[in-house]
Amino acid sequence: MSVTISAKMVGELRARTGAGLMDCKRALSESDGDMDGAIKLLRKKGMATAEKKSGREASEGLIQSYVHLGGKVGVLLELNCESDFVAKTEAFQALAKDLCMHVAAASPQFVDRDGIPESFLAAEREVAAESVQGKPQEIVEKIVQGKIDKIYSQVCMLEQPFVKDPDQTVQDVITGQIATLGENIVVRRFVRYQVGE
Repeated sequence: MSVTISAKMVGELRARTGAGLMDCKRALSESDGDMDGAIKLLRKKGMATAEKKSGREASEGLIQSYVHLGGKVGVLLELNCESDFVAKTEAFQALAKDLCMHVAAASPQFVDRDGIPESFLAAEREVAAESVQGKPQEIVEKIVQGKIDKIYSQVCMLEQPFVKDPDQTVQDVITGQIATLGENIVVRRFVRYQVGE
């Protein structure tokens, strides 16, 4: 039995996901009119599309600023995309603002793992290894790696839980916008200022 897909259903799915009309209609057809199933299908398709776009050059974008209430914390962040057209969209600018607020609240030290100096990691490995002395070497290595992975999720912006939705990482949020906007999006750099630091 096939379910009739109404324009209202398509419109509701589009409002909830930001996906194109035809993509919404196709997802609803494939999920037999189940709204949640259609959202999952669109998300999977969007993530696959985002993965394909991640290698593309992102040299346009904007510098976003944010000063937290009271003027004690400020952030400057460069967010890049592929075209000036996307950089001027409300969705891209809202993402840039959200990312600035995230930096203000979560205080990451680096954008991603590639930005971490080897000296920082070496010092953290040493501290972690000292805390588990007396155990067999292979167990020490696993424990140290586990502690380093936890450090990544604390100091790397893209691996931190997103402050507005802790069920997602910052990278998950960006990947969702890549799928929606159809262009690669990259956090190039940020600076966080705090009074007294």
